[in-house]
Amino acid sequence: MLRTVLLVAHVIISLGLIASVLMQSGKSAGLGVIGGGAETLFGKKKGLDTLLSRVATVLAAAFIVTSLLLGIAG
Repeated sequence: MLRTVLLVAHVIISLGLIASVLMQSGKSAGLGVIGGGAETLFGKKKGLDTLLSRVATVLAAAFIVTSLLLGIAG
């Protein structure tokens, strides 16, 4: 029973981790001609990138913990 709960939590955490990493903007975002000019004029949205970075960090830690617990329970 505990192994099933851990496995379901592990899958949900891994899907959330994948989504949060894919939603982050890359390091090269804004290097284009139009994008770079717009960011210079209007500024860059840092709040969402910061939030997604923190969410990814928490989910990565949870992924490691559930992986270890599944390894011990297996």
